[in-house]
Amino acid sequence: MAAAGSIQKSEGEWRAILSPEQFHILREKGTERKFTGEYDKFFGEGIYNCAGCETPLYKSTTKFDSGCGWPAFFEGLPGAINRSPDPDGRRTEITCVACGGHLGHVFKGEGHKTPTDERHCVNSVSIKFISAS
Repeated sequence: MAAAGSIQKSEGEWRAILSPEQFHILREKGTERKFTGEYDKFFGEGIYNCAGCETPLYKSTTKFDSGCGWPAFFEGLPGAINRSPDPDGRRTEITCVACGGHLGHVFKGEGHKTPTDERHCVNSVSIKFISAS
């Protein structure tokens, strides 16, 4: 796994490799509309990588249907995700440790029947599924 913050590109370099929607979400901390993302109701077996830098972030075995309208995971791969409080202090943002790309937010204590009682609410645009087969 890449060292924290090791993948650094200029705004122009990011724009050259990301779609406009990916750039808005990963680099400008945007959010896709709920229930529209490719991976919301997708449950294939494999790994979810960062769409910006391809760092592995989540195993498919940690994905669950939370009903929130975005892909939900109960934990990330060890050392793959940074957490930081939003400026308003109401939510905790999650980003790729390698490139700093915005993934979404993490919520605790919502009562989901998962081992961690966490919900990583992730934009589909921020991740790329790699099939196990």
